[in-house]
Amino acid sequence: MKLEAPEILQTFRIEKMGAQGDGVAGSAFAPLTLPGELVRGRMGQGRLEVEDILDPSPDRVAPPCPHFGDCGGCALQHWAAEPYLTWKRDQIALALSRENITTEILEPFASAPHTRRRLALHARKEGTKVRLGFKARRTWRLVDLDICTIADPALVRAMPALRRLAAPFLEHPKSAPTLHVTKTLSGLDIDVTGVERKSGGLSADAQMRAAEAAAAGDFARVTLAGEMIYQARQPVVRLGQATVALPPGAFLQATPESEAAMAEVVTDAVKGAARVADLFCGVGTFTFRLAETAQVYAADASAPAIRALTSATGSAPGLKSIRAEARDLSRRPMLAMEMKTLDAVVFDPPRAGALEQSREIAASKVSRAVAVSCNPTTFARDAKILVEAGFQLQHVKPIDQFLWSPHIELVGVFSR
Repeated sequence: MKLEAPEILQTFRIEKMGAQGDGVAGSAFAPLTLPGELVRGRMGQGRLEVEDILDPSPDRVAPPCPHFGDCGGCALQHWAAEPYLTWKRDQIALALSRENITTEILEPFASAPHTRRRLALHARKEGTKVRLGFKARRTWRLVDLDICTIADPALVRAMPALRRLAAPFLEHPKSAPTLHVTKTLSGLDIDVTGVERKSGGLSADAQMRAAEAAAAGDFARVTLAGEMIYQARQPVVRLGQATVALPPGAFLQATPESEAAMAEVVTDAVKGAARVADLFCGVGTFTFRLAETAQVYAADASAPAIRALTSATGSAPGLKSIRAEARDLSRRPMLAMEMKTLDAVVFDPPRAGALEQSREIAASKVSRAVAVSCNPTTFARDAKILVEAGFQLQHVKPIDQFLWSPHIELVGVFSR
């Protein structure tokens, strides 16, 4: 398609939905459009800025959030649920097809609105006003949130108090703090990053003001890149039968419901196994559930996460034995020879996948493997390694944990 001068209005038909959640017209991306729509806009630098939707898709719905279109937090609120989830399934199938893998893709688990228990909120100062929210589309400007249709109501209610908390962290003009807010059983846990440190970091006065704001907001804990600023209560979560004290900045699945859906697939897949490895285990999202029926070896690169997991084992009497180790599985994967006594392996790597670990699983005698992934592309790459070693990818369960975003998570079950 010829790209015309950006000042010329043209008419385009949206052909498909791209992997990043933008409509595609020719070689250009058209945000906030849907397949089949006839739109009018200005083309420039591979991007179509739409001014009018001349023929809307029958799948277009009214976005539930008044910030939609400006806020960069959600890209797909204008798409009806059924085609939206079908598209997510199709993205998984496409990634697998590139590796010549076919399998059954189950019905997706869909997170409900108002269930996200963790958010990363950016803070900026404009004059004396503190803005807190998500970045606007294609700019550094912030959309100051007063409502959020994906977030747990407890996070939305806390927005005014979080703005007050953010103010002391804006002490230095070069600071661009991000508040990583997690809802726990004992209150909100906030870890702040992005504060200028070269000039000496946060002053004692600013730390005092942050602690006072945290107390006024009744937050459980506030840390600055993991360093304690304030703690009234230890943030804890329930994982299976265990109560886990979270280290600062600990990773959790975005919603409790999606975590439970993933765990159900994982535990069903290894049912009957007596010895299981839980690799990239974090604070024990799957470990404690697996230990209800099997002995578990758990490993993760985060030493604080492993300490938290180990400490929590005493909170859940009746579990099978858990042996946990701080181990960078990307650099030092669990070897095939170490798996000789295992019946199954569960692995939940970061977005980069588990290339070296997958090779060791493939070389082992393990007959069952379960992969939890937040990236269909690296999942498909790792799946190919297992399939070429004799595993069959029995099925994949899509998990729509990041509602109205192009982000796709899944659980894949392998056997041989």
